[in-house]
Order: sequence, then C-alpha cells, then structure tokens
Amino acid sequence: MGTWNPWRGCHRFSEGCKFCYIHKGDAKRGVDTENITRTDSFYAPAAKKKNGEYKMRSGDLVYVCFSTDFLIEEADPWRNECWKIIKEREDLHFLFLTKRIERFMDCIPEDWGDGYDNVTVGCTVEDQNSADRRLTIFEELPIKHKNIIAQPLIGPVDMSAYLKDVELVVVGGEQDKNARPLDHVWVLDIREQCQRASVKFQFRQCGTHYIKDGIVTTVPTRLLCSVARKADIDL
Repeated sequence: MGTWNPWRGCHRFSEGCKFCYIHKGDAKRGVDTENITRTDSFYAPAAKKKNGEYKMRSGDLVYVCFSTDFLIEEADPWRNECWKIIKEREDLHFLFLTKRIERFMDCIPEDWGDGYDNVTVGCTVEDQNSADRRLTIFEELPIKHKNIIAQPLIGPVDMSAYLKDVELVVVGGEQDKNARPLDHVWVLDIREQCQRASVKFQFRQCGTHYIKDGIVTTVPTRLLCSVARKADIDL
C-alpha cells in the first residue's frame, strides 16, 4: 500500500468539509490550505531506483490525493500528466476519492473509454442531500471500480437506489471536539442496504461523538478505528 499526493491544498466544498482535518492541521502549521500547489511527489509512481526498478512496488494499492481532491479545478493543467503515469503503471491499482464527481467527465483522459482497469473512484457523501445529488451522477459514469465513502456521515442516508456496480461502501464519523455525532443506527441501516445489494461494507471509524443504544460517548481520536472494528459489522 502506498500514497501519492501530486498536489496539495483544497477548498471546503460542502457540509462534510466543516471540520476537515487537513485545514485544521495546516492552520496549526501556518500553511494556507487554499493555495493549491504541485508537490515534490508529483512523479512518485514513475520514479525508479538506480537499477531501473520502480520505487513503488508492483501490485500495490496507491491512495491518491488523500490530502486534497483529484478533481479540484486548480489541478486541471496537471491532471493529464498524472493520467499518463497511472497508465504507465498498470501494475499498480490507484484509488482516489472525490466530492466533485460532477467534474469527472471533464477530467478524464481521451482513452478512458469505460474506465481504466487499475483505477477505483470513491464518491464521498455525508448526508441524504449530498448522496442524492452526487450518486445520481456517479451511477451513470463509465468507471470500472466504484466505491461510496459515507464519511463523515452526519445524518441517515438511503443509498439503496445507487448501489448497482458499487464494490464497497465505507462509513465513518466526524472527527472534532465539536463534531456532529454519528448514530450507530445510521451505520446499521447502510449496512443492511449493502447486504441486500451484495455490496461489501466497512465501518471505518466511529467519530468523536458516537451514539449507540441512545448513549452518546466521546471517543479519543486514537480509538476511533478500534471502536469501529470492535463493532464487528463489516461485510
């Protein structure tokens, strides 16, 4: 497993971005998150060792732009070069998430066709409004590998109408001392939707304020993922 951040910086886009950890971390370091810039890692998947072998190991899953959005507007001049690298490294599998799914068809390479075999696209939603708006678009797009990321989940979501051809749904809560709570009932409901549609489901993390059996628990950041794992509800 690897990471590739060819650029950094992002703009808050929707309600799900309210307590974005990237913005909070940058603020502590005095970095302007609104400034979208290329990074020194731009060519990382194509980088080679002295012996001519690629530095990124063949067969790895590569997480792309997890500190920004692969479809952000400011990256339009650079993205085609990234697609060329992705095509060159057909031995790697690339995964990126986006809230800007309406931009997808304007951001793909000319030879995309019905999708690259080595690319998974995750459409991020946070509530019913964002799910209806983004997933209506997502379900029609030519993508071979589709995930839905309901994180941070800030309300109940019925995505059952949008699960065709989706390989995985990930659910998680919001992280912040003022975070909106995650109700375990919402998590179980999405799990049931996935089960009916034979779609894989993962409860990634429970969020800072977690409601279960009507009781609100404040969970330390270091335990968010382990609390979710202990629920033992992944499909």
